[in-house]
Amino acid sequence: MSLYDPRTTALVSIDLQGFIVGRQLAPHPARQVIENTAAIAAKLKSEGGTVILVTVGFSPDYADAVNQPVDEPAVFPEGGLSAAALAAPAEIAALAVDVHIVKRQWSAFYGTELDLQLRRRGIRTVILTGIATNFGVEATIRDAYAHNYAVLAVEDAMSTFTAEMHSLACERILPRLSRVRKTAEVLAN
Repeated sequence: MSLYDPRTTALVSIDLQGFIVGRQLAPHPARQVIENTAAIAAKLKSEGGTVILVTVGFSPDYADAVNQPVDEPAVFPEGGLSAAALAAPAEIAALAVDVHIVKRQWSAFYGTELDLQLRRRGIRTVILTGIATNFGVEATIRDAYAHNYAVLAVEDAMSTFTAEMHSLACERILPRLSRVRKTAEVLAN
């Protein structure tokens, strides 16, 4: 039985951009996440599927960024994010992307037109990849589940800041919201 019908499936890639892929990641290095995402995108696109690139972006003064008091606030460079920080790696930039969503929250659904774009294209299944597993990727998976999409979370096409964080998400949380699979299983569909 196949995991998905390419014609009603979208790859949603989260935050594969300079200032995020340049961080120390575990358990999978950024290069592996990028290569696996690109392979899934190329195959899905060749079969009539949809590819959606999601990046995070803010105004230079960060007035549009969430600014609630938290114990570990995000730290951004003064004056805004540079073009290099916002740019996608070459393999991701070269993809035939159908939609580019800019988000300002953890979830790619919140405050964006992601749901609208998926519904207009007749999408019923979303494949999620990106960084960070337990932040932007997990938040998007939670919302995709709440919006009634079937979700494939690609374990080796996502990563985060510690192996423990990744493991907790992939072994304990995401199986309740999605089907967790490896890149090879998705490509074998």
